[in-house]
Amino acid sequence: MICAKTMRPVLSGALLIAVLGSCGSDAPKSVLIPMAPQPTVTEPAAPPETFVYPDTRREDVVDTYHGTEVVDPYRWLEDADSAETAQWVAAQNKVTFGFLEKIPQRDAIVKRLTKLWDYEKFGTPRKEGNRYFYSRNDGLQNQSVVYWSDSLAAEPKVLLDPNALSEDGTVALNSYSISDDGKYMAYGLQSAGSDWAEWHVREVATGKDLDETLKWIKFSGASWDHKSTGFYYGRYPQPKEGAGLTEANFNQKVFFHKVGTPQSADKMVFETKDHPKWSSSAEVSEDGRYLIASVSKGTGPMNQVHVRDLKVKERKAGFKPIVSVFEAEYDFLGNKGTTFYFRTDNNAPRGRIISLDIRKPGQNSWKELVPQGEATLRSANLVGGKLVTNYLRDAKSEIIIRDLAGKELKKVALPGIGSAGGFGGRSNQMETFYSFSSFTSPTTIYRYDFETGSSSVFKQPKVDFDATQFDTEQVFYKSKDGTKVPMFLIHKKGIKLDGNNPTLLYGYGGFSISLTPRFSVQRIAWLEMGGVLAIPNLRGGGEYGEEWHIAGTKLQKQNVFDDFIAAAEWLIAKKYTSTPKLAISGRSNGGLLVGAAMTQRPELFGAALPGVGVLDMLRFHKFTIGWAWIDDYGSSDDPAEFEALRAYSPYHNLHEVAYPATLITTADHDDRVVPAHSFKFAAELQRVHTGTTPVMIRIETKSGHGAGKPTSKRIQDAADNYAFLVKTLGMQ
Repeated sequence: MICAKTMRPVLSGALLIAVLGSCGSDAPKSVLIPMAPQPTVTEPAAPPETFVYPDTRREDVVDTYHGTEVVDPYRWLEDADSAETAQWVAAQNKVTFGFLEKIPQRDAIVKRLTKLWDYEKFGTPRKEGNRYFYSRNDGLQNQSVVYWSDSLAAEPKVLLDPNALSEDGTVALNSYSISDDGKYMAYGLQSAGSDWAEWHVREVATGKDLDETLKWIKFSGASWDHKSTGFYYGRYPQPKEGAGLTEANFNQKVFFHKVGTPQSADKMVFETKDHPKWSSSAEVSEDGRYLIASVSKGTGPMNQVHVRDLKVKERKAGFKPIVSVFEAEYDFLGNKGTTFYFRTDNNAPRGRIISLDIRKPGQNSWKELVPQGEATLRSANLVGGKLVTNYLRDAKSEIIIRDLAGKELKKVALPGIGSAGGFGGRSNQMETFYSFSSFTSPTTIYRYDFETGSSSVFKQPKVDFDATQFDTEQVFYKSKDGTKVPMFLIHKKGIKLDGNNPTLLYGYGGFSISLTPRFSVQRIAWLEMGGVLAIPNLRGGGEYGEEWHIAGTKLQKQNVFDDFIAAAEWLIAKKYTSTPKLAISGRSNGGLLVGAAMTQRPELFGAALPGVGVLDMLRFHKFTIGWAWIDDYGSSDDPAEFEALRAYSPYHNLHEVAYPATLITTADHDDRVVPAHSFKFAAELQRVHTGTTPVMIRIETKSGHGAGKPTSKRIQDAADNYAFLVKTLGMQ
């Protein structure tokens, strides 16, 4: 039986009649709540729409944390596979889609998004052996297709088309790696949005798979040995039967798979058996001599580095620790003999580049090649015999080419203010490829020639919209504690600052992830609808280096929410918008951000869109890879961190007040942020919400956290979110 108290308001004269249903009672109870006198009008005022939400059973579950009792009445919703949960999901979707389907503009939004989406999209090429490899989507394909060619001018050939592997596009390419000679492709496929991937090996020339399948792989790529006989990868133990989507993931180990053999014959080459929560990855140096293992203990940017000489006979081979403590991040760039190059934030929170000799790796022998600067060094590549350094300056890309001693040689002239990425390749290749996009410029692929120092367009898409209609500006505002925070604003030219602009405030603020200018057709649709898009660079991100990240973690996590709330207040004060026209949005850690903001300041926002959010901050670490997020969030197992988590955990801070119109989104196959977070938050929100705005949950089926989501589902998801905002913000 599913049962809980619900409120269904209806208007009757000057009174609001709240119809309450209660467990064990067949008849509803009516409570009269006085209302302010209604204005006299010529025509009777239409009553607000009423919503009857599914009753959700509450049970007596109480946990004790460090002497504090905390109730968790919806614990049963953590069992995503139970018949009762399935019944609840179906009932919630019936209410939600019943509401969305009645919004007149919904179909028009779908049509416009579909037309915008229908353009060619390209990935950055990579050359292995004498072949080029890149991805392409012709427009509305559910998944991008991998192609190869013998030259840039040659007609490309299809290497892998994931669209042929399922009727609904829910089988996606997780990752792929090409052998050094361009002969083989190792690739992983994920189904229905799960993070689990099955890996296969395909011959490039014939397009045929070898008879081998690798399972229980998650958060891993593949690194080929120098002779293309096999590759290194990371895998987890097989989960218990039926627990693959929820069981905590521990004991990741690195294995070597030899082409043409079954997975059962794979050899384990690296593990941290005394530390089951540590995760490991490995890559082969470009010269094929060394295997570099990187060890991390969570999502924080700190890792150990161990190196093994592959030319030493196996019985004598062992890994030599280069960095054996968790004190900073070390990103291996490449090597020349025993000289290894790393980008690191060791004693440089905004990043620097060092070199070291692995025969004497002590810090006293390190050489600093590129010191820390004012801008944040987010990545670097060793390609073309040069160091390509990628900086963020106030969340905008700057690319500088340097020699191996760190001396600046040239700045890459980018076509505007935006985001650049790519720059892969080998040290002996005199070309590389990179992408560039901005909020209103579609992702264009460029070829960079190291000999001439010039860029040329490789692939440039055409999208059905007029970029000249929009303006992009960057502003700076002060947060609660006086910290200056940057924010991008994108909108139609000539908007009036009268407080009437529908505004979507989007944020993330965590895990050192930076929000930089990037193109999105979903956002273009919002701008064409007359909306303002606001994207602040909150603390917790990586825009200003590790200090900026740490300032939004653990006991300082409230800074992130304060930054976000201050952005909303700034937009209102500057009359870009007003509370009834202001919506907030975020996904994953951004879903937590939205949940925290709407529970701390429910009166500030007109609508909220928390997507696949981490919303139960006391139990997140008990599912799949959630334990790794302790680096950012802390843990309820720690007394001080429990107090901080309990203070902002969205699920635990819902009270009987009027909340903004809310559309929670999640997916039944999300095995990263399990859907129980959203299920429990939605159930409690519907129970305590005292307003008349809709508070609903949209639960995607055969879908996951977002990676590999087919185009058709992405369009429908975006259209439903925008239709919800059109309705609840009163957009014309």
